[in-house]
Amino acid sequence: MGYIRSGFAKARPALGKIKKVILWGIAGFFISTSLTVLFYRWMPIFATPLVMIRTIEYALDGKWVSIHKDWTSLDEISPHLQRAVIASEDPKFLSHYGFDFEAIAKAIDANKRRKIKMGASTITQQTAKNVFLYPSRTYLRKGLEAYFTVLIETFWDKRRILEVYLNVIELGPGVYGAEAAANYYWNKPANKLTQGEAQLFAAILPNPRRWSPKKPTNFVLRRRNFIRRNLALLGHHYFMPLTDS
Repeated sequence: MGYIRSGFAKARPALGKIKKVILWGIAGFFISTSLTVLFYRWMPIFATPLVMIRTIEYALDGKWVSIHKDWTSLDEISPHLQRAVIASEDPKFLSHYGFDFEAIAKAIDANKRRKIKMGASTITQQTAKNVFLYPSRTYLRKGLEAYFTVLIETFWDKRRILEVYLNVIELGPGVYGAEAAANYYWNKPANKLTQGEAQLFAAILPNPRRWSPKKPTNFVLRRRNFIRRNLALLGHHYFMPLTDS
């Protein structure tokens, strides 16, 4: 018994050090991530994990895909595109705090009967994933996504969230952000996109590497019509907060 007590006594300092390292690691993670999200409240974001991952994927497939990516302010992005992506991806964007729990409940219920799973990620969640994380469906990634979603909604306003989202979203092979996509597909800046062009951009968001706004499939056209109906239901007044400086 004496040997056992002696062993426990010697183990206590080591366990205490491990506990301190873990606690400091957790504290460091919270502080560093919070400061990073706060920093991005004002600073442009030029590099994201998604761009690097896609570049590696193309290289492994033996493809050379040039990167088209530009940063522009929300005021220089067509209001047509701002409204279209909200109507397409997150109709409750301006009224929720990062999560659409009704949509999540519907997706969970629907996915019990579907082979192809449907998602319920808000624009804030997609921004968290695109800026800070990586594309996967693991519980770890979803947990981190939820964590960064809370931070983003805490430190950023809705205009900033939409601005970042529209600057980092994938809109084609090697094409990221509204400005680059507008130039790539239509040879014009993002603030000159027409209503129809903007709605086609929003329609391809579920699979931008497969679909093109220049050559829309029947499915993409149906999604565009869905977006138009959502825009009519939301009404012009819903988007007024986005015009506030």
